Amino acid sequence: MSAHAQPRIAIYGAGSIGGYLGGRLHEHARVTLIGRHRVIDTLRLCGLSWSDLEGHKQHIPAKSLDLQLNPFAAAKAHLVLVTVKSSATEDVARELAEVAAPGVPIISLQNGLHNTELLRAALPRHPVLAGMVPFNVVQHTRGHFHQGSSGALMVEPHPSLAPFLPIFAAAGLPLTQRQDMLAVQVGKLLLNLNNAVNALSNLPLREELSQRIWRRCLAMAQREALAVFAAAGIRPAKLTPLPPNWLPRVLELPDAVFRRLAARLLSIDPLARSSMWEDLDTGRPTEVDAINGEIVRLAHDYGVRAPVNERLVSLLHEAERARRAWRAKQLLDELSAAQ
Repeated sequence: MSAHAQPRIAIYGAGSIGGYLGGRLHEHARVTLIGRHRVIDTLRLCGLSWSDLEGHKQHIPAKSLDLQLNPFAAAKAHLVLVTVKSSATEDVARELAEVAAPGVPIISLQNGLHNTELLRAALPRHPVLAGMVPFNVVQHTRGHFHQGSSGALMVEPHPSLAPFLPIFAAAGLPLTQRQDMLAVQVGKLLLNLNNAVNALSNLPLREELSQRIWRRCLAMAQREALAVFAAAGIRPAKLTPLPPNWLPRVLELPDAVFRRLAARLLSIDPLARSSMWEDLDTGRPTEVDAINGEIVRLAHDYGVRAPVNERLVSLLHEAERARRAWRAKQLLDELSAAQ
């Protein structure tokens, strides 16, 4: 990469996160979006729009986008961002191993705990870095990616990132480098346990979290996860102003108290929903196995139980087959009975 040329950034996975990041980076780098027919066809028809909860927005016409179906499009990239679902990581790793130039850094910006390991195993000639996206992105309309909550990207530090840090900062996506990325990923996993509750509630995130009975469902899942992390000797990073161990107790506060506290802790757009809700709404498989299922696997490995998260996994798989409208009291009773 020459000193004056815009870098080439390939984003493998043009879904909600990948599409949003691609839109933000578009003016600052030569971005290639690699995705499946369904997504790429939509972007070719509608172009790409992005917006955020602070009111920033932009539309990029389809003719200005580099939209690709073939992973070979990553061959000239100076940086690769992997934003596919966890279930697709092994396939993407094999494909990138065949096309990515040696030494090109690859950042996993995915949910779950093991994607970086899978990518590193297949890509030994590359710096493969763990990353984390703290904010929620949902598609309001076809090709329109909206950031609905706050937070800054985090990534494992590496010298190869130096040329890209100013680019991400200029795009409004500053990369916070963290030495403790496993703890960060575990902290994000703890917060992501709400994805399943939100998907089953069929409500916007702010509305769901404003009701104590839904929050009690999340508190049960988080309290169980914290016990599993303790058994595994893992300490989640503090990703909110509150220590992770405080979260279940705060969630169980009365609505009026919680709303006042939450308003100071986290900005959430009124229309924001979880990616798991979006998957159910569009008839796609969810990532529940990489989120709540990870708690169940860890519990099994360390000889403890995780019945609440195990039940949430089952309920999401049932919802993938036949969507059901849950009421808060029904779900709370269902999870309480599982304990």
